[in-house]
Amino acid sequence: MNAQHTHENFETRAIHAGNTADPLTGAVVPPIYQVSTYKQDGVGGLRGGYEYSRSANPTRTALEENLAALEGGRRGLAFASGLAAEDCLLRALLSPGDHVVIPNDAYGGTFRLFAKVASRWGVEWSVADTSDPAAVRDAVTDRTKAIWVETPSNPLLGITDIAAVADVARSAGAKLVVDNTFASPYLQQPLALGADVVVHSLTKYMGGHSDVVGGALVTADEALGEELAYHQNAMGAVAGPFDSWIVLRGIKTLAVRMDRHSENATRVAEMLSGHPKVTQVLYPGLPEHPGHEIAAKQMKSFGGMISFRVEGGEEAAVEVCNRARLFTLGESLGGVESLIEHPGRMTHASTAGSLLEVPGDLVRLSVGIENVEDLLADLRQALG
Repeated sequence: MNAQHTHENFETRAIHAGNTADPLTGAVVPPIYQVSTYKQDGVGGLRGGYEYSRSANPTRTALEENLAALEGGRRGLAFASGLAAEDCLLRALLSPGDHVVIPNDAYGGTFRLFAKVASRWGVEWSVADTSDPAAVRDAVTDRTKAIWVETPSNPLLGITDIAAVADVARSAGAKLVVDNTFASPYLQQPLALGADVVVHSLTKYMGGHSDVVGGALVTADEALGEELAYHQNAMGAVAGPFDSWIVLRGIKTLAVRMDRHSENATRVAEMLSGHPKVTQVLYPGLPEHPGHEIAAKQMKSFGGMISFRVEGGEEAAVEVCNRARLFTLGESLGGVESLIEHPGRMTHASTAGSLLEVPGDLVRLSVGIENVEDLLADLRQALG
């Protein structure tokens, strides 16, 4: 992380870290270096260390410096997708025969990566309720090399005490990985709480406009950062220059967007809590949420993601999704527009029949930044 940004407030870092004015023209926005290779000043005479854009690209460098600054890390790395970042991390941290503890409530793509891909490579995994540090400790074996956490989790909005699970990981000699996608670095700083690596789907709140796909890893450990960078280059699933530029642009408004997402989601959660056709609302901002106190301690506010369960079971949940009009029926999350989906049939279909299977009556919302009264009216009509 650039030392000049260490003591600046978050909003300032989001706008300025990595965003150095172009030395040739003075352009305040870093250019899109849409280039594959670079002229060398003699064999091995690299300008700024650039030789080939898989290894490094100036636009991607700007994004990676920005990511490190926002998460308080030493090294940030940008990838073509969140799952590409996760795959790189697994290959850097693990070898055949190693073991990972994963949450009992995880993104379906993450579960698929462990269950269908990493397991064929000889990596073993077991499931634990990461909201209970004792359950995580019980799941650790003498071969555990990593503990994987999502907080808030996807799609049940579970909360994990990052500092407490970091203690468990240190005692076991394992790395703590925290997927910070739902919170974003504006709301939560896992590295400061003891995590070793932070994972992001940049597609979501960091990009923020449903127009780019990307992923990231950030670590505070210089040696681990070098190891991850080696694997990033060796495996090659890097973020392209245009995608890097789009994410950088989105990050500049991250703080103001997250404030509005959180405000709107709080209003939506309160309305749903009083609706006669809603049997349960899962939102860490509600005092009755089992993780509310921990979330209040480790998060700035509670974010824009809500899940809720409805009367009538799975078919009723599907119908709510189908009747929504302002909430767009679609996968993904974190954009300025509100989205609605049925996790059991959409984003988490890969968990069906497993320990991570989600309830059929569950609906997930990504609450956008529209006028909240319009959002409330749409949900009321969708619920009937």
